[in-house]
Amino acid sequence: MNVLSRLTLKHFVLGFFAVVLAAIVLIWWLSGAAYLRPYAEQTVIFGQGELKLPPDLAGPGPIRVVHFWDPDCPCNGETDAHLRYLIGLHRNADVEFYSVQKPGSKGDLAPFLRGRMKPLPGIEGMESLPASPALAIWDHDGKLAYAGPYSEGLVCNSSNSFVEPVLDALTQGRHVSLASGLAVGCYCAWK
Repeated sequence: MNVLSRLTLKHFVLGFFAVVLAAIVLIWWLSGAAYLRPYAEQTVIFGQGELKLPPDLAGPGPIRVVHFWDPDCPCNGETDAHLRYLIGLHRNADVEFYSVQKPGSKGDLAPFLRGRMKPLPGIEGMESLPASPALAIWDHDGKLAYAGPYSEGLVCNSSNSFVEPVLDALTQGRHVSLASGLAVGCYCAWK
């Protein structure tokens, strides 16, 4: 007697539900929902003394945006696309983009970001970052205007961005000083 002839409708229904459950778990994992967590359990305030640009970039100059990323973090996909949009949006403004890769990690920026951002070995105080992807923005005077997550939620875009209002205000000459706040989204541990 072969095995297929012994299977009943109950076995097929259980098998079907097992396949559906496995598909749901796979989609959940691949979508980044497995990394859905708070950016910080408490508000993280980055003062002038914590995050500091290297001496050759510090002080008055263009607006400086520093992207903190981990090549092993699956949350980079949405953020990379948003970052590409931001770079394009501010290509004619006095804004420079830099990247800092998580210490000890190996990997490359997305191909469409290579050459558009200047790599930095690190930023003083970056160990205070609770998660990545994250970024910090310094204004024309060299003062830290924002440090924290790009946005809230699994998808990072213009509609839920914390970054675009800051960059818009700075490029229009307005003063901004925001501390990082609580956000829930796709983040990986930085430390």
